[in-house]
Amino acid sequence: MKLCMIGTGYVGLVSGVCFSDLGNEVICVDKDIEKISKLKKGIIPIYEPGLSELVKKNYKANRLSFTTNISEAIQKSNLIFLCVGTPTKKNTNAADLSQIFNAAKEISYNIKSSKIIINKSTVPVATGDQIEKIISKKVKRKLFSVVSNPEFLREGEAIRDFTYPDRIIVGTSNKKSNRILKSLYSPLISKGAKYINTSRRGAELIKYASNAFLATKISFINEIANLCEKTNVNVEDVSIGMGLDKRIGGRFLRAGPAYGGSCFPKDTRAIVDTASKFKTDLSIIKSVIASNKNRSKLLLLRVSKILKNKIKNKKISFFRCYF
Repeated sequence: MKLCMIGTGYVGLVSGVCFSDLGNEVICVDKDIEKISKLKKGIIPIYEPGLSELVKKNYKANRLSFTTNISEAIQKSNLIFLCVGTPTKKNTNAADLSQIFNAAKEISYNIKSSKIIINKSTVPVATGDQIEKIISKKVKRKLFSVVSNPEFLREGEAIRDFTYPDRIIVGTSNKKSNRILKSLYSPLISKGAKYINTSRRGAELIKYASNAFLATKISFINEIANLCEKTNVNVEDVSIGMGLDKRIGGRFLRAGPAYGGSCFPKDTRAIVDTASKFKTDLSIIKSVIASNKNRSKLLLLRVSKILKNKIKNKKISFFRCYF
């Protein structure tokens, strides 16, 4: 199949490269001229084990290409993937969807034949409806469909997560689009991945709910760690004892610094913001956000105590892997 990945950040680049390794023709598009120039030379802007080798292999085989020409990339492709950033909007908890909507406008200017627009970016529920509305201003509805296909990639394990996913979520009520997406993912389904077709809004919410729950697990075990220190109990014993329960599982039950990274902070805030727009109070997730902030403050106070408050010009880093 002929694919276009709009955005060569973590999700777009890893997904595009892996799709090309499955035998598809993939065009990765980005407006960053310097980044595209480096990618053409095999210089990777992110660190991900095995990615450099896959880029060189598929670029050499002419299955993978890089460009800044979004018009040409869209017109040459049948499936258009949106893989742009959705950071937190300044001074709010809401997701900034400006990159998503700008990409949707670019797509609407360049659709000359039937296309499937697949959103891989993490977005609030009903964003797909807005994308569809933007494109339909310029394009007849029969020429395109909008699908939600969230990613579940971990940094450092992204290639493995793409190749051997727990599940593939495809949100669409369009039977043709669903059939094509299932065919695209057939090599992964044959390896045991569960393919789940749901509504577009359902797929959007699955992604946010998943990240919010994982953030909740991290905050929960960190609070248990606070109790363990007061009661002279090894938190690792508690984590192992809980994690062996198949209903719970051991992942994300390792006490450490507060959760951070590019996803959990913005996604927990965004799902709370989305809920408020629908007049729903997600009190547990709000508590997780507050608990996470308290954990950060607590650890900083401990570090300050260890250093006897002499922290000026000190570089302090925390590292914890949640595998």
